Amino acid sequence: MAVKLKNVIEAVAREKNVPEEIIEKALIDGIRTAVQKEYGYRDNVRVVFDKENDELKVFLRKRVSPFIENPKRDITPEEAKKYDPDAEVGKYVDVPLSLEDLGRIALNAAKEVISHRVAKVEKNILYREFKDLEGKVVTGTVRRFEDGDIIVDLGRVEAVLPAEEQIKKENYKIGDRIRALILRVLKDGSFPIYEKGKVKRHIHPIDRDKPLVVLSRTHPNFLRKLIEIEVPEIQEGEIEIKAIAREPGERAKVAVYSEDKNIDPVGVVVGLKGSRIQNVTNELAGEKIDVIQWDPDPAKFIMRALSPAKPKKWRLLEDEKRIEVAVPKNELSLAIGKGGINAKLAHKLTGWHIDILSEEDFERLQQLPRSKG
Repeated sequence: MAVKLKNVIEAVAREKNVPEEIIEKALIDGIRTAVQKEYGYRDNVRVVFDKENDELKVFLRKRVSPFIENPKRDITPEEAKKYDPDAEVGKYVDVPLSLEDLGRIALNAAKEVISHRVAKVEKNILYREFKDLEGKVVTGTVRRFEDGDIIVDLGRVEAVLPAEEQIKKENYKIGDRIRALILRVLKDGSFPIYEKGKVKRHIHPIDRDKPLVVLSRTHPNFLRKLIEIEVPEIQEGEIEIKAIAREPGERAKVAVYSEDKNIDPVGVVVGLKGSRIQNVTNELAGEKIDVIQWDPDPAKFIMRALSPAKPKKWRLLEDEKRIEVAVPKNELSLAIGKGGINAKLAHKLTGWHIDILSEEDFERLQQLPRSKG
């Protein structure tokens, strides 16, 4: 019996977003596997998809014999001549098989093979599609919550925004729109979450037939991408983001630079009346963002990184990659920041260890003898 498949193949290919030839091959392999299991054949099964007539045909290769030892493998000369007039004892003929003859169990086995093959191809396609988006910002919809993690619908896959990658002060409800950075895409396996250098737990795939997509709203690159979206001059290469340091949801420092001396990189990034950077702040739960100008001179860069404090003096200890800075006594708390956040971010931004001192303590320290080595 011939089976009409064109509409089925087109529908499945459209639903799964995979090429039609993949579905065709999956169908052929699925039927072949089912026949092999049902009839105990290995190589004597032939499945043909006749595209011109839109038919899938299955043939069993049977041996012509006067004695039928196994009806699934042997055929009498009289029966064989119905399919091949030249059939002789000892030769083989291809006998058309009705798919109805396979039975329900065999057809279910075929469906399993087809489903597995299509799922594997679909997974590979989705993996490549989302792997290309790794490091980019996407928008999805909050679908549900699982042990503090947020499951986000990105259309063709559900992604995970781990609790550790969320801004703590934010709260979402089901149906909310959410933007995040695609932090990692894995075709197989799980994603480790680290705490103090050790693996705290693993994020496991939501659906084993789809890649694992891990999101982040706390990663520095999320802030970088949001600024790039707001500032065309960065996308055009006129301004470069040199470094970023964040305490997600609280405060961040961004170092920017331009080769063009006619461009004020800080002013361009901040925008008219702070409009550009305010849009980013609004997206990040009010995270205050200090935009400073990067400088190849480490001392100048560090002084700017300590903004809004304005150090008066400094001593650079290049061998130790450390700097001692002096600020007026009434600016000490400003330079250090609440909970040390300003000093911490300046350190992360510049990579230098920063000792913040009052002007009096700085002068006393300079008068002390320094040990060598």
